[in-house]
Amino acid sequence: MIGGVPYQLHAQTEHPVLQAMRAEMQRTMQKFSSEQHPPYFIGYAVTEVRSMTMSASFGDIVLEDANTQRTLDIDVRVGSYQVDNTRQLRGSNFEQPAMSRGSSFPIGNDVAALRSALWLATDRQYKSSVERYVKVVSNQAVKVKEEDASPDFSREQPVQAIEQVRVFAFDTLAWRNRLKRLSRLFAADPAIYQGEVFLRAEVTTRWFVNSEGTILQTGDSYIRVFAQGMTKADDGMTLPLYRSYFAFTPEGLPGEQAMASDITTVVNLLGKLRQAPLIETFSGPAILSGEASGVFFHEIFGHRIEGHRQKDVRSSQTFKNLIGEKILPDFIDVTFDPTLTTLNGRDVVGHYRYDDEGVLGQKVVAVKDGAFQNFLMSRSPIERFSQSNGHGRRQSGFGVVARQSNLLVQVRNQVSFDSLRTLLRAECKKQGKEFGLYFVEISGGFTFTQRTLPNAFNVQPLLVYKIFADGRADELVRGVDLIGTPLTTFKQIQAAANDLGIFNGVCGAESGGVPVSASSPSLLVSVIEAQKKSKSQAKPPILPSPISTQKNN
Repeated sequence: MIGGVPYQLHAQTEHPVLQAMRAEMQRTMQKFSSEQHPPYFIGYAVTEVRSMTMSASFGDIVLEDANTQRTLDIDVRVGSYQVDNTRQLRGSNFEQPAMSRGSSFPIGNDVAALRSALWLATDRQYKSSVERYVKVVSNQAVKVKEEDASPDFSREQPVQAIEQVRVFAFDTLAWRNRLKRLSRLFAADPAIYQGEVFLRAEVTTRWFVNSEGTILQTGDSYIRVFAQGMTKADDGMTLPLYRSYFAFTPEGLPGEQAMASDITTVVNLLGKLRQAPLIETFSGPAILSGEASGVFFHEIFGHRIEGHRQKDVRSSQTFKNLIGEKILPDFIDVTFDPTLTTLNGRDVVGHYRYDDEGVLGQKVVAVKDGAFQNFLMSRSPIERFSQSNGHGRRQSGFGVVARQSNLLVQVRNQVSFDSLRTLLRAECKKQGKEFGLYFVEISGGFTFTQRTLPNAFNVQPLLVYKIFADGRADELVRGVDLIGTPLTTFKQIQAAANDLGIFNGVCGAESGGVPVSASSPSLLVSVIEAQKKSKSQAKPPILPSPISTQKNN
């Protein structure tokens, strides 16, 4: 029994990792109860990753690695649910909230060895927690009253679930040969100096036990293929393009012929990009493709509604006092839903059943009819939001904070994409602009959420076209980044197409890289700002590619 909750599985069917975690948890909570500052909560998380990584470049394998790794993460909390060692120390710009850092964990199943690793790591983390808790108490005594005095940790119902360990068949030889054939397609253009196809297949098992009674064994799998080509214009600008594919099993990926077609398209576009004219600055109407719009919302909105930021005195807290207020046109809803596994027939990477604090993943309606409704919450409460909604996430080895999952921008009163282009041209004429921009592909971006920096975003396009007001053919251009501030930009959204773009990727933040997706229809924005993109000052390679030399010989 842990935390007063009976554990249902018989010990003989229990995985040795769970046996070790449960036994050491009970011993630690019992023995430490007599300490001056006993822990009121302990959480153990062990993550096992079995992976296969391959990479091929211009027709040959450059990397192949099979690996098994286990990481232990421990959360030891001293004090109480109201105030504990994780509370921010105010007055120091360099002090970060206390977050455990993961450690390597034995990959075997010897219970004694597993318990020994847990014992030593727990002792180290407990002493660190006590030391910081003393600082928290002192900091509270000498600083002004906090803006948000919410508890440091929420009380949640314990859960118990044991899932089968995931497996899938991975044909190493077949994929090795496929990657070689696909990467060889980049050799069609000798001016492409990087042509790589990367694959990572991964099966993950997670064990989680806490002192409240939660006991979980969960697992998932995925396979990702990433094909990227890179070239350079005569002015030194580096020009990358890529195609990425994600599925939970190999069978969910497109076939080789579809991937080959995509890579051929990338090769052709890279050749056109080298010759494309620069457009260094721009302010005016634009269309964001569905994929670009998804990344756009992820950067300028999603990060700003992650709950822990509303408690950080250094954060800009853009939406903290806008509950119920209109922030978007009333035809737009925004939700985050980790329960989704597929969307429009495609796997979406932001799916999980339980978050990294053992809380069931839940659908969160963040915006309804254009009005802001809700934050993404971990077990770190904020004013008016006292419970987790299952968005406490981390990469193993990092501390948990509130993070995004599957983001969906849902729009009513949609029009066809051709109608959206017509509306763009009309807006160009209204503003006296010769053209608007069409952002087709985005690599990602970043955003600033701290008070000491401009409350701004920067989204990095890869493929951009001019759409002319007079109906001339679209023109491919290069050289700009998408910039702005969120509240101003949101007000400029005018219409949406009846399509849907899906972006699957990995988002990096203070709790490491976590898989996320972002989905949206194409959007018309009346005013977008674009600034000159930074670029390399190095010239293209002096000698021609040996690939072209070999062809000529």
